[in-house]
Amino acid sequence: MCGIVGAINGGKVASDLLTGLRRLEYRGYDSAGLAVLQNDDFHLHKAQGELKNLEKLMKTDPIDGRVGISHTRWATHGEPSELNAHPHTVKNICVVHNGIIENYQDLRDKLISEGHEFLSQTDTEVIPHLIVKYQHQGMSVEVAIQRAIQDLEGAYAICVMDKYAPDMLFAARHGSPLVLGYGEDTHYVASDAMALAPITQKVSYLEDDDFVALNQHHVEIYNGNGTHVQRAISVSNIKEDDVGTNGYEHFMQKEIFEQPDIIQNLFFKYFNRRTLGFRREQININFSDLKKMTIVACGTSYYAAQTAKYWFEKYAHLPVEVDIASEFRYRESPMAKDGVALFISQSGETADTIAAMKYAKSWNQKTIGIVNSERSTIARECDLDLMIEAGPEIGVASTKAFTAQLMTLACMAMKAGIDRGALLSDDAIKMAQQLSELPEKMREVLDDKEIYDDLAELIKDHSTAIFVGRGLGFPLAMEGALKLKEISYIHAEGFGAGELKHGPIALIEQGTPVIAITPDDALLEKNISNIREVQARGANVIPVGDCSSIKDIGVSPKQAVKMPSSTGITMPILYALPMQLLAYATTCAKGLNVDKPRNLAKSVTVE
Repeated sequence: MCGIVGAINGGKVASDLLTGLRRLEYRGYDSAGLAVLQNDDFHLHKAQGELKNLEKLMKTDPIDGRVGISHTRWATHGEPSELNAHPHTVKNICVVHNGIIENYQDLRDKLISEGHEFLSQTDTEVIPHLIVKYQHQGMSVEVAIQRAIQDLEGAYAICVMDKYAPDMLFAARHGSPLVLGYGEDTHYVASDAMALAPITQKVSYLEDDDFVALNQHHVEIYNGNGTHVQRAISVSNIKEDDVGTNGYEHFMQKEIFEQPDIIQNLFFKYFNRRTLGFRREQININFSDLKKMTIVACGTSYYAAQTAKYWFEKYAHLPVEVDIASEFRYRESPMAKDGVALFISQSGETADTIAAMKYAKSWNQKTIGIVNSERSTIARECDLDLMIEAGPEIGVASTKAFTAQLMTLACMAMKAGIDRGALLSDDAIKMAQQLSELPEKMREVLDDKEIYDDLAELIKDHSTAIFVGRGLGFPLAMEGALKLKEISYIHAEGFGAGELKHGPIALIEQGTPVIAITPDDALLEKNISNIREVQARGANVIPVGDCSSIKDIGVSPKQAVKMPSSTGITMPILYALPMQLLAYATTCAKGLNVDKPRNLAKSVTVE
């Protein structure tokens, strides 16, 4: 979502602000802006579209100052435009904001009735108006900001400058993340540590309702009760190289090809490489007495959760309920006494998932987080955090985080099966052996990447594509459809193959691409029967399966993705790769922006 970078060094900050914004482009945005304070006045540049438009303005009309704030905006209230871009200024106050102010209309109407004039359509603009209002009542800028945020309902992270406090920068957060950065005679504020990686490695993570006042040399942090607090300073493990393409054409391509090494490292985390025994201490929870587990997630993480349901129920005999985070808490579902709730989020900052976790805590559930950021909100607030250790994922379409989530969930399911006596020792060893062979099989799939360029030509000019699968192939079909639709803009849907005749088969026309996930498993015959149904109606079927599973489908060898052999514990991880490669190749064939698809954000920090 939106990105914030603020800096104060008493000299020139514009370069650091732009550097930080470049590192936040992966989050998704539609406009960018920058403001600096120099000679007791604000100097602003805003631009619609890509950050390079703002950079052009900075070259033709350079501005700089000793303190500054900057922003990449993902539109929520008001269309993408220069007028609606941040920062927003009102008299002596300049503000950037992430999140959504849910009561902004009531606040705006009241402020207008009091004589305030608004220029933009944004919810953000109420914030500087409120601060100015309280300053006019005699409050200092610190008190005015703290009073203003008491009026706000919803999620926010803000950074504020005041002309009358030219050596200060102020920040606050509620529901949206903020990080402080520490340099030599310099301090920074940013949406995440990624923005600061090229500038400083020393960071601290603000907690909910923290308020910060900082100058060039000093930082004061206050919690929601107004008590002065310290937040631990840590050294970020994000390297500048982590946010480069390293010779690949796109971040998504790079992240696809990183997956075998990530899965291999996760295997060694959970299994003894010599004995293949499970390292039980890595998942510090006893599943033996659980009656049910709830898993909550959004988007790609939700499809990882759907896959895990099959694993937990088959290998551990543990009933699992899977919910979409944005719906979960609004159902007001009762939760089992002493239950366990698992929350999956790549960023660890997904607003819906955080809200769902808080709901689960209100029911005294033990909470587990599967995340990719060790200092994220979910990682800090859950009872047990399991890191997927995939490294920074820049491409908006999740790839390596998805397979790392699956690997972590597979290991959890095995641990649950062992704890509950549902998975015998010999079977666990066999499964561990299969997982140990997985990275090499993934490399084999990646070595055969040329076929996807040909398949992309079959798909790219169609307005609709269908993905089908059975069993573990069903959630993978939904994930494959999501990958294709979010970056290629082709309307794609994933279905359980057995459900086609209950409605979706009406979508099939002559030539409709149907990507069929067909591993050689117990459901193969039924799967092929469903494929015959769409073939009879003119579908152009692209099977993805073992050589033995696709021989009877009757398509050209150039139209089938031949996969290495797999098992129930490895298939979803292995078959995720062709789903990713197909979406990537199709998007490239259409000449679209692979890493920054329209309207999407990497980290969804608002509900």
